[in-house]
Formats: sequence, C-alpha cells, structure tokens
Amino acid sequence: MEMPFNELSYWMGMEEARLMGVKCKECGAIYLPPRPFCVQCYKDALEWKEFKGDGKLVAFTSIFVVPKSMAEQGYGRDNPYIVGVVELNEGVRIVGRIEGVDTKRPETIKIGMPLKADFPKVMEAGVSKAYLAFRPA
Repeated sequence: MEMPFNELSYWMGMEEARLMGVKCKECGAIYLPPRPFCVQCYKDALEWKEFKGDGKLVAFTSIFVVPKSMAEQGYGRDNPYIVGVVELNEGVRIVGRIEGVDTKRPETIKIGMPLKADFPKVMEAGVSKAYLAFRPA
C-alpha cells in the first residue's frame, strides 16, 4: 500500500477488507490505526503492517441512545449495538463494533472471548462504506 500513514489510508484499507496499521522500522513499535511518526522513538521510519484481525475482547459497552445513522440501521432503545475494545494477537488494541452476539443480553458476552475482524458495509448518504466490526471466532 503506497499511501500516507494516516487515518484516510486506514479507512481506504478497510474498504478492501484489510486492517492496516504501521510498524516503526527503528524500534519495532506497531500502531493501529496508523500514525505519521512513532511515539516511542519519534522517528518517521514507518512501514505498512497488515493485521490478521484475530484477537480477544477486553472491554465492551451496550449503546442504547444512537446517532441518526445507527437508528436508520434499526438500532435504538429496544435494539442496542455493542462497541468493544479488542486486543489483537499482534499486541495492539482497537475499538470496533461487536457483532454476532446477543445485544439484548449483554451478560452472555464474555471478556476474553476470541474474535475475528470483519468489514461489513452500510449505505450512508447513498454511498457504501465499510466499517470495522468483530465477530466471535
């Protein structure tokens, strides 16, 4: 991927069902989403790193009060959605929607459960847009 190390490139990778971050060539630190320089050694010697998307759930919340775009997808007070923090096997943490779980019974969602990245698409303002989600592995 010959793109600048920024969030726009990150979202473009998601459209291709790729979870892209960066790795510092100087100290080996990895970042997801990508950033333009390493905050460990302050160098800009970065390279793209594709993450496999396998990980485990470390925290989550149920969201009942939703923005308009989520309401248009059928979410709301009677149908919440779940957002969680996932620690990938490569060692970084990322926030994404958690799908394929019983959102009306959050007690069935377990911290530590194995998850796999998914890149579903939704229509927003007439445009198809991918987003990051995780499903039970």
